[in-house]
Amino acid sequence: MSAETRKALTLPAVFAGLAVAILGSLAVTLLNSFSVRNAVASGNPELVADTSPIETVFAAVPLGTMGAVVLGVVVISSEYTANSSDAGGGRQITATLTAAPSRLSVLTAKAAVVTALSALTAAVTIPAGLVLARAAIGDAANESVGTGEFAARSLGVFAYWALTALFALGLTTLTRNGIIPLILLIVNSSLVSFSLLLSDVTRLARYLPDLAGTAMVLGPSPDLFVDPELLLAPLPGGLVMAAWTAGMLVVAAVVLHRRDV
Repeated sequence: MSAETRKALTLPAVFAGLAVAILGSLAVTLLNSFSVRNAVASGNPELVADTSPIETVFAAVPLGTMGAVVLGVVVISSEYTANSSDAGGGRQITATLTAAPSRLSVLTAKAAVVTALSALTAAVTIPAGLVLARAAIGDAANESVGTGEFAARSLGVFAYWALTALFALGLTTLTRNGIIPLILLIVNSSLVSFSLLLSDVTRLARYLPDLAGTAMVLGPSPDLFVDPELLLAPLPGGLVMAAWTAGMLVVAAVVLHRRDV
């Protein structure tokens, strides 16, 4: 755990992922808050989805998900990146498994580090975003979400980001390269959700990991882009996403254990 933490905190890409998740989410929250304030001030609150600062904070969650993807990918893909010729041209994974021959222990430690970083990211982003949103929206704010719901959905954000990062970790372990997982998962979480596209064909798409886990963030509130009837309840949705992630990590652990690194 100590070694994997130190390695993660020496990777520039990890700090890039944290910046995307934290600073990017806060920037989107601030922009959305100004839009809400201006819409209310002009007498056209219907121009925005909601005037609640809390809803404004949760609307920025997709950008934070991209940061979680980066975290999950680079923690393992860095092991397979070739060093420069001056450093011998080897890969970090050789030194890692020489120092810690148990491959399952290495993968478990990496998963723990990714989960801890996701928790830290959520713990900073959500409260800071709420402070910014309330300050920017001011008296125009509509506090329509109770404290209990806010706490539950905040935990949902952590769970969604952590499970996304762990899924990315497992997928990257299989590919031994970060390019494919980054492209696939970032496009899916930001531009085109393959689960949403499939939902037009079959309702079974609601059991795909990203769409199932979305319910943990949205809670009982309606959403502009997702049909509420398509979503599972928050707890079942979280369990479905956790099952997908656990399955991916199990497959990754088996492949890592059996193959020639």
